[in-house]
Amino acid sequence: MGKLIVTAFVTLDGVMQAPGGPGEDVDEGFEYGGWQVPYVDHDFMGLMTGIFEQTADHLLLGRKTYDIFAAHWPRVTDENDSIAVKLNAMPKYVASRTRSSLEWHNSHLLKGEAEESVAELKERLDGVIMTQGSSDLIRTLQLHDLVDEYRLLVNPVIIGTGKRLFAEGAAPAAWTLTESRVTSVGVQYCAYERAAKPEYGSFQLDDQE
Repeated sequence: MGKLIVTAFVTLDGVMQAPGGPGEDVDEGFEYGGWQVPYVDHDFMGLMTGIFEQTADHLLLGRKTYDIFAAHWPRVTDENDSIAVKLNAMPKYVASRTRSSLEWHNSHLLKGEAEESVAELKERLDGVIMTQGSSDLIRTLQLHDLVDEYRLLVNPVIIGTGKRLFAEGAAPAAWTLTESRVTSVGVQYCAYERAAKPEYGSFQLDDQE
């Protein structure tokens, strides 16, 4: 059975919309595209290279992120760019209601409702299924409790508006921190593995007679 890992770039206030450029995702009038660019340094790229090279076996994308990636990565033909080599070769699965075909090498269109097709994908595949971007798809995965691990790169900036990693309706779950690092410019990398259902308690002291 496959393990589903959500990898996400987020701000301190949880925004993950359009980290890479002004025109990446302007839904709901988002004006702050490219907020992550100032924080991408050698440490950051080392983290991402390790994640892709050592972790991901399959890539799971929503349609918008697929379109962005498919317009860029096939053009990167430098064999020394290990991320490009990995992305261009690895199997890619795309959840889309509007796409009828996919041009990027080794890309596969998921049919039906995303929660059902991704659940089936996890049953069918071995290894790690990793998302990148794809905020709308991630919301569906959270709602249906399909995420096994988060790998978050939290950037030291507050945007105040935009699509957030965690929205109302996500299935309650507890997580275990398994790894944590900080880059030279203050990006916090945290890996969380699924633990169990949340436990609840109270700070209220019992009444004493």
